[in-house]
Parts: sequence; structure tokens; C-alpha cells
Amino acid sequence: MPDIIEITDIRAPELDVYARLTEAQLLNRLDPGNGLFIAESPVVIGYALDAGHVPVSLLMERRHVTGKAAALITRCGDVPVYTADKEALQALTGYPLTRGVLCAMRRPAPRTVEAVCAGARRVAVLEDIVDTTNVGAIFRSAAALGLDAVLLSPACCDPLNRRAVRVSMGTVFQVPWARLDDWPAGGLGQLGGLGFRTVAMALTDASVPIDDPILKRTDKLAVVLGTEGDGLSPATIAACDYTARIPMAHGVDSLNVAAASAVAFWELRPKEERP
Repeated sequence: MPDIIEITDIRAPELDVYARLTEAQLLNRLDPGNGLFIAESPVVIGYALDAGHVPVSLLMERRHVTGKAAALITRCGDVPVYTADKEALQALTGYPLTRGVLCAMRRPAPRTVEAVCAGARRVAVLEDIVDTTNVGAIFRSAAALGLDAVLLSPACCDPLNRRAVRVSMGTVFQVPWARLDDWPAGGLGQLGGLGFRTVAMALTDASVPIDDPILKRTDKLAVVLGTEGDGLSPATIAACDYTARIPMAHGVDSLNVAAASAVAFWELRPKEERP
């Protein structure tokens, strides 16, 4: 039976996970087995449950207990369900709950690069992308356009950041991902050992158009995308097998990395998957 708890004190310590713990504290690098993340909205929480993630507690507007979150509460079993009106929840969290429901969940055990790349033909590699919105949007494009996995450099932001999860619409639970231990040298070597050719998305004199036939014919391809503003590091570009660009018009020099990822993922899908 669900344990419905009316919030009477927003300073209660059991609510810290929703209000007073930073993303770094939720991640809990000193004790990864006890790390947490926050999923937002019934749809996204449902995707997390589908992927096997374990709920710890729920926080929601009172009206959703018997409304749109009723089925979700049943799925989560006997975890605490903290509830209050909309205004009290905003005072607690510091932001409006756009879908009215949050869920604190256990972080999964990290996966290895080898595990998420097993059988993969198209993967994305994110170098030092720190904007949570961009990371979430890239995951959504990766899911929609058929990428098999996403790999992250050590400095890339956490895909289980609350905002990244929300922007991804829950696709961070659908696309396998792993963090590279060393980048660029170690990570690129690891990809090469797994049979991948690498293409750096960068505007250089040596870059080829993204529709170059050699890229489409490549059986296993890793699409490498760089950080906001500076793009990929020169060392990464030099070490990749290819460098590709998206042709621009009207004097536009480049696209936002999330928009560029969608173009690249669509254009670089395997040849036999094209109409």
C-alpha cells in the first residue's frame, strides 16, 4: 500500500532530496551505490521504471494522488508519497513543477563502454558538453534517429541531472550510455579497438561535407561532438579518422550542438537504413 504523507513542514529532512541537495550531492561520488537522481513528470518516471530504475519516494501535488499519478503510485509500491498543494511544492523546490510529479530514484550502476557498444553501429561521443539542456536534447535526438549508444567524456555533464532527464523526455533511460575514463587519447583508442571509425564534427579547412559517401559507407561510426562555444579540441580533431561539417547558408557559421547532433545523426545513419 502506498504511504501518502501530507507535507506539514517543508524543512523536514526527508524532503532534502527534492529541495536542499545539489546535483553533486545526489550523485554522491564518494559512495556511488547510494547515489540518487530526480525524474520529473509521470511519463518520464514511467520510462525510468520501465528501464528498471528503483524509486525511493515521490513528491506531487495533492490533486495528482487520485488523478494522473494514481497508476504511477501503484507501480512504485510502498515508497513514501509526499504531497501538498502547488504553492507549497514550489516553495519547497524553488521552481514550479510543470507536470506536478517528481520521483527520487536510485542511480544505476555505471555501465562500461564495451557493454553499451556491444553490437552498436552508430554511437555519439560528447566532449565536455556541460549544458544540461543540450545533453538532454542530444539524447532525445539519439533515441529518435536510431543511435545505439552515447558516450561521454569525463567532464561532460551528468545525463541524470534533473533538467537533462526532463529535456530528454526520458530517452536517457532508453539509449544506453557510459562515461569514458580518459579522453581524448584513451577514449579514441578504445573506440578504435572496438572497430569504430571516428568523425569529428568541426568547421575546419580539411573537413568534408557531412553527406560524403565515405561516411555513409562506414560500418561502425562514432560521431564526436564538442562543447558549446569552443567546439572540439584541436587534439580530438587531429586524432579522429574523419572531420565533417554541416554546410551553412546565409552567413551562419555553425549550429547549436544539439541541433547539429540531430542533423548529423540523421545524415550519418547506415547506408542500408536509407529510403
